[in-house]
Amino acid sequence: MSQPWWSSEAMWRKCAIWVTAVMVVVLMGLTFDTVRQITAGGERVPGYDVINKKIFYEYDADRGYQVPRIGEDAPLFGQTLTAADAEALVEKGKLTTQAKNCMNCHTLLGNGSYFAPDLTKSWLDPAWINEGLREELMLNFLQDPMNNARTFGTGRRMPDLNITDEEARAVVAFLKWMSSIDTNGFPRGFTPLKQED
Repeated sequence: MSQPWWSSEAMWRKCAIWVTAVMVVVLMGLTFDTVRQITAGGERVPGYDVINKKIFYEYDADRGYQVPRIGEDAPLFGQTLTAADAEALVEKGKLTTQAKNCMNCHTLLGNGSYFAPDLTKSWLDPAWINEGLREELMLNFLQDPMNNARTFGTGRRMPDLNITDEEARAVVAFLKWMSSIDTNGFPRGFTPLKQED
């Protein structure tokens, strides 16, 4: 008795090859789309020169959570940078956070450890008191965390990582840029720094 065509080994081998080939094409398409979505300079991930602008959050009723908004000029440390200079500064900040192993304690975009606060939106953290003091307080904290710690009752303190002034400024630039990324509401329940009008 012969097998029906649909149960033959040759037919299932051909199906497996075709399904694999189609899925490879689909995955390639999704990969290119993902790279486009997460590349700086796009709709969801602004270019590095966004550090020259005011970044704030507004509630979006359609999406059901707060989303980043880019406002008027608000240069970081009072200096407007070219796109190339802003990219270099943000890149140095990113490399500094990697070199100092910040993700050993902190979370960035959902990756890392949950021992210390998430840094994704730390530029807008209400603990910086107000926009006028934020840059100075961030620099002071990064360079001398033991004397500028804010433990909020946890007793946890960031160790002194010997961050130079140049590295601290770059980390602040990186954190400001990170806060401009549309993360689909992550982390949930974040209350941003009160914005000056």
